[in-house]
Amino acid sequence: MKGRGKFLVGSAIIVVTLISLAYVGYTQSKTYYHTISELSSLHGTARRQRMRVSGNVQAGSISHVDGRVDFVLEENGQDLPVSYVGTDPLPDTFKDGAQALVEGRLNSQGRFVAELVQAKCASKYEASPVPGAAPANPAAGSGKS
Repeated sequence: MKGRGKFLVGSAIIVVTLISLAYVGYTQSKTYYHTISELSSLHGTARRQRMRVSGNVQAGSISHVDGRVDFVLEENGQDLPVSYVGTDPLPDTFKDGAQALVEGRLNSQGRFVAELVQAKCASKYEASPVPGAAPANPAAGSGKS
């Protein structure tokens, strides 16, 4: 009976440890998406949580400073200063005017400290207009002749 009690206690410790590790992993990996305009309305612990923010990289704002990259994201006339401190290299599409998604936390000074940056160049994915092409006919497909 003594051996069985030790086995049950050991099993219980293992189960509690696994549940604790799963909970901690879940809460740390949780990220919320916010717009730049929403950041000013966040208060308390919501400002310190891990989050994702997107916007366009402001022209001329990218600067490399002491092991980090500083830049400004803009959206609907609002700016967000960002410092990228991650270890991965920035994507090739990260440049002035690119759409960027940053993941990290706001610091107490209102600067966003990013650990991950994803970017795409908007012009690369848009169809360019064909010179001399007639505009689309809105009546087409209506069945009228």
